[in-house]
Amino acid sequence: MPQPLVLPFKRVFISGGAGVIGQEMVRRLASMPDDIQVLVGDIKPRPADFPARFQYRQGDLNYLTAQEIGAFAPDVFIHLAATFERSTETYGFWEENFQHNVRLSHHLMTVQKDLPSLRRVVFASSYLIYDPELYNFADVPAQPRSLREDDPILPRNLTGMAKLAHEIELRFLQTFRAEQFSTAIPRIYRGYGRNGRDITSRWVRMLLAGEEITVYGAESYFDYLYAADTAEGLLRLAAAETVTGIINLGTGQARRVSEVVEVLRQNFPDLRAQYVDSNIPFEASQADMTLWKSQIDWLPPTTLEAAIPEIITYERARTAAPPAKAPGHVLISSVAAKVPLVQAVRAAAKRLHPEIKVIGGDMNNNCLAQHFTDSFWLMPPTADEHLPDILHYCREQGISHIIPTRDGELAFWSRHRAALADAGISVLVSSPDAVQCCLDKLEFSAFGQQTGLPVIPTALNLDAQYLFGGQEATAETSFVVKERHGAGSLSLGLNLPEAAALAHAKTLEEPIFQPFIKGREISVDAYVDRQGTVRGLVPRTRDVITRGESQVTTTLDDPALVARLMPIIARFGLYGPLVLQALLTDDGGLHIIECNCRFGGASTLGIAAGVDSFFWFLQEAAGADLTQFPFQAASGPLRQVRAAVDTVFTVNNEHDAS
Repeated sequence: MPQPLVLPFKRVFISGGAGVIGQEMVRRLASMPDDIQVLVGDIKPRPADFPARFQYRQGDLNYLTAQEIGAFAPDVFIHLAATFERSTETYGFWEENFQHNVRLSHHLMTVQKDLPSLRRVVFASSYLIYDPELYNFADVPAQPRSLREDDPILPRNLTGMAKLAHEIELRFLQTFRAEQFSTAIPRIYRGYGRNGRDITSRWVRMLLAGEEITVYGAESYFDYLYAADTAEGLLRLAAAETVTGIINLGTGQARRVSEVVEVLRQNFPDLRAQYVDSNIPFEASQADMTLWKSQIDWLPPTTLEAAIPEIITYERARTAAPPAKAPGHVLISSVAAKVPLVQAVRAAAKRLHPEIKVIGGDMNNNCLAQHFTDSFWLMPPTADEHLPDILHYCREQGISHIIPTRDGELAFWSRHRAALADAGISVLVSSPDAVQCCLDKLEFSAFGQQTGLPVIPTALNLDAQYLFGGQEATAETSFVVKERHGAGSLSLGLNLPEAAALAHAKTLEEPIFQPFIKGREISVDAYVDRQGTVRGLVPRTRDVITRGESQVTTTLDDPALVARLMPIIARFGLYGPLVLQALLTDDGGLHIIECNCRFGGASTLGIAAGVDSFFWFLQEAAGADLTQFPFQAASGPLRQVRAAVDTVFTVNNEHDAS
């Protein structure tokens, strides 16, 4: 009788944990003591039955950062994530295999290989690495060939090549990191299970639909390994820290394809099967489990006769369930020349799901940023009478996310965010009251004064006593004059004496007056989630400013300032990304100038520093709990320099025509 599984680890990271094997593994871990923490990463949405206490990171793991995984600090990494096709791969699999097998495996070890916490790595490899001459035959085989770990290798397809490449990478790392972590590489045989893409699950789905199944190579042998057993075996291998290197994982008892059909017939008496001759060689392989038996006190117990009824039950229940909703696309309105913003949104969308498209919208058919989007929409003005047209376009294009980028449109999107939400569209915008407060500098200042926040006083006239806290104006007193609405840096009169301030005010439409305060100007990038929690915050200095935007900006490492800003920003009642402008004076004072309740021109530095605004927005829109995606501050100061660059790409006529 095998011993119960006891994991010597407390923190488990599983890549591809929403796959067939991964879901079985998570169920197994959920039955273990509550002190075991699990982080699952997968491109698919979080399965409904995953325990709330387990962390889940949805998105392309090629974009997992060292900060993200370092914050979780795994003891053991179980690498399941992979993409595959059938044994004969299509031409289009060339790039997919590289991106989600070769590149992904390399990247996941790159961000983990130096983690002090990491003690164990288990990489799910494949028997496809072995030379197919050992187990492929032109004639019907009499019996299966047992493959040993030291048999000749020659991967028979791209998937096998990718598995072998990473086996070699792990062997390389072990020459340098063997004292830090051990590595086990199970070569897994013919997998099948609930919710699978394997032929067994496909046949079950066809039979439930009353269809005839097509059977190729009925006399071939495969070592069928049930996913629940694979998950158990991998966890037991992870726990056996002294077992390293390559090891077979199968049942060691191959079954013919015709036997699978007969088991199905026992469950579907009216089964109709068409047996087709093929020029594909017969396969006859199974795992030699000698090494496994000598190291692990457990063998896969589940037979086809036991597993197939479970798969049928699962597929029946899944057929009755509503289909999973595909991820919607993203519309960036007023895209203009905001190329860095577009690139940041595209990067976030790819992390969530590779099929999400980013659509640029603008009233200018020649706007620059359209060349960096997946498609472009010459959209109507954001006025109330055009809302039906906007809704129609979003439904037609499958848009479920909208990111406004211009102050002048925020009120429109905010007014209609409920109607858009009813249509299944999430808009990255705050409530109408909060938007109005930020757009009106006079109202924003009054709010700050009423709530005791350090917002610079603002007035409609040169009321020096009000602006300077009861003090009379002197010859040294100077003022700031700006427009009440719109970008505060445009038409700005700075450090003006009283007469000059009054003269400058006459050139403005709605002038407002503020006291001139000498200090160090900073911007603060932050993101506030739907619950009103400040999810992340990064202050930065404005080193070189052109037309009100930071051409050179540097993050400011000041924990005390961050702690001071957090409750202030929470008081504004905003949602989504924001940019706070403020002054720091030599006496330690903080003076808030204004707040822009949208993503800022240089806020891409905030993303690089950990304020992951667009990714957080997409995750929230998908129903994720952002506690699963904590703010991870950059390890040191970062500087961003905004400079023009040339981009050359192949002309896409279809895109241009749009």
